[in-house]
Amino acid sequence: MTQPETRNDGMPYAIAAYLIWGLLPLYLRQVHDVPPFEFVGWRTLFTLPACALALVVLRQGAALRAALSDGRKVMALTASALLIGANWTTYVVMIQQGHIFAASLGYYINPLMNVVLGTFLLGEKLNRAQWVAVALAAVGVVILASGAAETLGWSLALAATFSGYGLVRKKAPVAALPGLSIEAGILALPAVAMIALGHGPLGITLGQGNGVHDALVAMSGVITAVPLVLFAMAAQRMNYSILGFVQFLAPTLVFFQGLLLFHEPLQSAQLASFVLIWAALAVFSWDMWRRR
Repeated sequence: MTQPETRNDGMPYAIAAYLIWGLLPLYLRQVHDVPPFEFVGWRTLFTLPACALALVVLRQGAALRAALSDGRKVMALTASALLIGANWTTYVVMIQQGHIFAASLGYYINPLMNVVLGTFLLGEKLNRAQWVAVALAAVGVVILASGAAETLGWSLALAATFSGYGLVRKKAPVAALPGLSIEAGILALPAVAMIALGHGPLGITLGQGNGVHDALVAMSGVITAVPLVLFAMAAQRMNYSILGFVQFLAPTLVFFQGLLLFHEPLQSAQLASFVLIWAALAVFSWDMWRRR
């Protein structure tokens, strides 16, 4: 039932990307005083110089020019840029408002969306053990969602925007770094508007004399660019359904940060859900190891 021709050599890129994303709340808590819309604006603008430097170092300027000359590719990257911009904004707002478990739930839902998209839109096939893993994870997510009705809309928005982004980037034949550079360029003008309109009552946060704080915000460009490039490389090299299952790594890290560092209360339904999702991961990992 599997597709033997599908390459999965993107696994190291996927694991690296999801590790970085899983630890992102630790960074966001350091810049929590920056209003969320202003922060997303700075994050977008600081991604541009990070991409420009990488393009020069890796000599991918020709690939960037080739992508910009293709109208279809630019249209696809416009769609992916809007999706990832919406995803960034949703995630930052949720973390800053303390909805750590809700953010974790969003990225637990995301792999199931990936399986649906991979199966029905990309023609990917799962074997029996993989479907058992999907079923276990789905039950776990339903249990988790049942106790989070107030923030479920946020979680679904987080999952839908990132699943859509991953699908577009998988289908768009643009290399990871040039693609991200174009996406950041497309979002630059909206980012300026978000900085101008999204700051708090004391005005724009950057440039107020705290150099360490400003440096932390400026780091958002690299922190944004690196995992997105890794993710795009993974998406183009592996089965989208399998890529989705690797993603469980990130929300699990977020979950433990909410529990151990940010001290969100753990309910019995959340614990049951967590056990089911990890059981799904165990089945999925065993099946991959067995087939290899």
